[in-house]
Amino acid sequence: MISIYKDAFSGLSHSVWLLSLIMFINRAGAMVLPFMTLFLTKDLGYSLSQAGWAMGAYGVGSILGAYIGGQLTDKYGFYYIQLYSLLGSAIFLFLLVFIEDYYLILVTIFLFALVADALRPANSVAIATYSKPENRTRSFSLMKFAINLGFATGPAVGGMIAQYAGYHWIFLLNTLTNILAAYILFRYLPYDDSYRPAKREATTPRGLSAYKDITYIKFIILTAIWGMLFFQLFATVPTYWSMDYGFSEGKIGRLLALNGLIIVLIEMPIVKRLEHLTNFMEMIALGSVMLVGGFLALNLGGGLPGMAVLFIVLMSMGELFSMPFMINYAVSRPDEDRRGQYMALYSIAYGVANILAPIGAMQVAEIYGFNTAYWIAFGLSILITILFLSMRKVAMTRP
Repeated sequence: MISIYKDAFSGLSHSVWLLSLIMFINRAGAMVLPFMTLFLTKDLGYSLSQAGWAMGAYGVGSILGAYIGGQLTDKYGFYYIQLYSLLGSAIFLFLLVFIEDYYLILVTIFLFALVADALRPANSVAIATYSKPENRTRSFSLMKFAINLGFATGPAVGGMIAQYAGYHWIFLLNTLTNILAAYILFRYLPYDDSYRPAKREATTPRGLSAYKDITYIKFIILTAIWGMLFFQLFATVPTYWSMDYGFSEGKIGRLLALNGLIIVLIEMPIVKRLEHLTNFMEMIALGSVMLVGGFLALNLGGGLPGMAVLFIVLMSMGELFSMPFMINYAVSRPDEDRRGQYMALYSIAYGVANILAPIGAMQVAEIYGFNTAYWIAFGLSILITILFLSMRKVAMTRP
């Protein structure tokens, strides 16, 4: 077992490890999102629809942040985009401690997402820059490993803080972790001018624009739908468990932490065994099959803790098989000087998902109940599995 894990983590650069540490600290403090709908409904007394629109504001900010972050990364490089994103998002998290007016909350959540999600394309380009093509999937898996290790810690701690100290303390702790992540980036991975994009002559041809790559656009649409389904885990399921089955914040936090724990324990060894595979769509489709099983367990399980655990396990396996290959496909497809655009679109897909996941599901849940929303998610999971498989040949062709 030790040999398997040693082999899985070997050969990755020091910079990739450091970037992953920064993401771990950032995500360990990101205990805000899983409890945002509960904070708005239980602590501030807003309706499910209002909570859904607030999370939708996060999604809109996420889309714009990813687009702006991608453009700035292609123009100025990835370093300072990451640094200012971490510091700026800390400021808006701190402001959320004091705001109770609904419309001010919407604006602040939007601005927080705008600044925070500019980090994503910059961080992805940084990982791609510091890794080798042959271990790029594992480099992204290490970053995801760090993120999920943070999620294994954050929701469990956040649930206990919310239950015993109040939701506002979650925002304060998240503020401090963002500042710490920015400090480590600045102190231990100093700016290197060699990674600044080189100035090109106006006549120099560039790679195909991400916005004209039809195959990639289809992939992005499917990724957005996949993300919309997966994000139910954080956007609506905690509220479903709390309202319909009376799960405590602590219990919900421990269930969500199980997702991160599963990824931490088994993703890197599995990806190490699979990183030689080049047909990414087949692996993504396999992950989509796991979502099908997850929503089936959620609908049939009622309030049984065992079925709630099975739902988490299946959703985690869907994440394990799909996400590393999604991001590797996104960053490997373009030429280097278009990576910011391609990764911006990839991040935008998840921004769209962050809008549709809470707004769509909460609207359906308020009128027809949560189970109806999750049966719709079950059907969509089957559909995208088929569509990802249909792309497995065309996706292999270069733009």
